[in-house]
Amino acid sequence: QVQLVESGGGLVQAGGSLRLACTASASIFSANAMGWYRQPPGKQRELVAAIISGSSPNYADSVKGRFTISRDTTKNTVWLQMNSLKPEDTAVYYCNYITWGGTDYWGQGTQVTVSS
Repeated sequence: QVQLVESGGGLVQAGGSLRLACTASASIFSANAMGWYRQPPGKQRELVAAIISGSSPNYADSVKGRFTISRDTTKNTVWLQMNSLKPEDTAVYYCNYITWGGTDYWGQGTQVTVSS
């Protein structure tokens, strides 16, 4: 069982920045993949950014050039740096951890609200 604790969400004006953090109870070095997803109001959950073992980070087209995913394996933490935020980035952001066995774990979510 892997527990994920997210932090860093909040209210920000358009053009501002936020940094989300996700700390795992297990080694993230052992994860097959870790990433951030978001669920805007009334919409389905979507991938924002992910780090897949042995590969370069993946980003949704809508956030490329604005968001950066990074990790610190010594702290079992993954960050999502979000710059130039837009109102359409408003969503609940979830951290995801996938084991090599294919098991998915999710954090509780953190709200990001971008005002225009």
